Amino acid sequence: MNRSVLLLVSAALAAVPAAGAVEPDAAPPAGTARQDGTVRSGASAVPRAEVVLYQAGRERGAPATVLGRARSDAEGRFTISYRKPRERKAVLYLLADAGGRHQPVRLAAVLDGAHRKPPRVVVNERTTVAAAYAMARFSDGRDIAGTYPGLQNAAATAQNLADVTTGKVSAVLASPPNGGETSTLRAFDSLANTLAGCVAGKTCEELFRLARPAGGDRPDNTFRAALDIAHNPGRHVAGLYRLSLRERPYTPALSSAPDAWTLALRYDADGRTLDGPGNIAFDAHGNAWVANNYLYDPDPTQPTCGGDYVVKLTPTGENAPGSPYRGGGLYGAGYGVTLDPRGNVWVGNFGFQGTGCPLDPDPLYRSVSQFRPDGTPLSPPTGWRYGDIMQPQGTVSDERGTIWVANCGNRSVTRIPHGRPERARNIASPSGGLVKPFSVAVDTRGRASVTGNGSDNVLRLSPQGDPLGYVSGGGISAPMGAASDSVGNVWVANSGLVDIPCGGTGVLPPDGGALDPREGAAEASVTMIRPDGTTPRRPYERGGLFLPWGIAVDGDDNVWVANFGGQRVAHLCGARPETCPPGHRTGDPISPAGTGYTSDGLVRNTSVQIDPSGNVWLTNNWQTVPLQTNPGGHELVVFVGMAAPVRTPLLGTPRT
Repeated sequence: MNRSVLLLVSAALAAVPAAGAVEPDAAPPAGTARQDGTVRSGASAVPRAEVVLYQAGRERGAPATVLGRARSDAEGRFTISYRKPRERKAVLYLLADAGGRHQPVRLAAVLDGAHRKPPRVVVNERTTVAAAYAMARFSDGRDIAGTYPGLQNAAATAQNLADVTTGKVSAVLASPPNGGETSTLRAFDSLANTLAGCVAGKTCEELFRLARPAGGDRPDNTFRAALDIAHNPGRHVAGLYRLSLRERPYTPALSSAPDAWTLALRYDADGRTLDGPGNIAFDAHGNAWVANNYLYDPDPTQPTCGGDYVVKLTPTGENAPGSPYRGGGLYGAGYGVTLDPRGNVWVGNFGFQGTGCPLDPDPLYRSVSQFRPDGTPLSPPTGWRYGDIMQPQGTVSDERGTIWVANCGNRSVTRIPHGRPERARNIASPSGGLVKPFSVAVDTRGRASVTGNGSDNVLRLSPQGDPLGYVSGGGISAPMGAASDSVGNVWVANSGLVDIPCGGTGVLPPDGGALDPREGAAEASVTMIRPDGTTPRRPYERGGLFLPWGIAVDGDDNVWVANFGGQRVAHLCGARPETCPPGHRTGDPISPAGTGYTSDGLVRNTSVQIDPSGNVWLTNNWQTVPLQTNPGGHELVVFVGMAAPVRTPLLGTPRT
């Protein structure tokens, strides 16, 4: 332990009561539980730290409950005796103040729920960074609070960053497809090192100055500083990197400054399933349902055929029991996947497949498939074919369970009222003016907006499916994804990709023709369509947009854009600037203006979605340099704690 920290701790001891310390080898009283642990900084013990065990508040803004407290001994060890909460889903966490309260060193560790309490924990800088990022949308610095499932899933996600039983990086972060394959592990350790300098008594003032949010209060302890960095990852990046070099107890660390202090994990389910994931939809528990283009094959030189299953991942990236789910006519799914109010899953069967496949794609791409929440197919082996479906892409549900399908192959939209396939109706675009319908967004009035990738426009439909006219101008150019916000706007991602049949290709070209990532980049933008159908004069073009594809709106109405080029996600200020950093207006980039939030864990991304914990999920749909025999990517990429959480399933507009 650094001498300056020892002096800091010793000076504060007289002012801090023992607070119910329990000897490590003492048996807990009857009816109570016991939490053992150690407070450490790198390889050194943190003695005489005041350690408090909390139960997180059960709703947003609620206070946390103190369950017990103790003080660490000369070896950093502590034992807290407490009464175990009755709630099965209770989330517990530890805060350790070196030197007592009102001192600058506060370390944290989140436990994975009271029902899975680890027998012994280590509280250090790594667990503090994990707690700050995973709980970024649920904490104000001391209290952590939130509702199910966001809070509980965030607590579990923290375990994917740091192992609280050892204080080391977790097995998820340390192993492929993470580990040495991406820079996230090194960024994580560099963040821990920025805190270690303050714990060593050397860099607190500099850390707090650099971590201070624009227009916000200066943090007064290390946990609050880590939270502020998580909330503002693009602020003072170079300065924080230089600070991380002062004390380096954690390795491997970054050798140069990142563009932002983000932490992006890659999930690959069971490692034998995902191939060309196209889009994601979350259920009420935060599980991710993934439409998958192709059958899995790790060899990109081997021709692949259309995927015949939908994949379900747990909120922490594991393959859910029973996943993947087959049947119901599912084949070659594309961008279309949604959940209805009953929790049933709908998937659009675009018919993706390579050359030489035994199945004729023609009848297969004329349907949607439906599954129960447990993965049992509800649609017949040929899928639901009512409503003249043709190469379906965007497939969404509204609040009433009406399913809207963008038929990329025949310039129309299929409306399935209340999820009853036999009542499906095809809605032809007026005068055939909607070419290559790709995505659908339902606004606050129940109106559907459908992007025309081949016609540079958006068709608006009434809740009953009656055409309300086209929206063009405002920079709309080969639009792909569409998303609505809570105040009635619809946001459209303008890709500039005008030569791609239906946002992809049902049968991949045998000549191996690949997309040039520079195509359309100059026209990359986002357009906001107001409730009255008008648009601002100019689209929004900064924030790292590079072949924008999918688009999502978070619980603060801010906008996230997946990019098919550049290995980046863009973050723009939405229609409520009061939720954005000070000085930002609608459309301004929150992510770095030139690069967005980059990650070497990304490849070519088609979808971005927000989960109930505020994590930002993207689909690695195509490899960066795709071979046309099997171009599919094999992971989902999750930026931890970056966005305002969204209630799921997403039915129309986002809700907090």
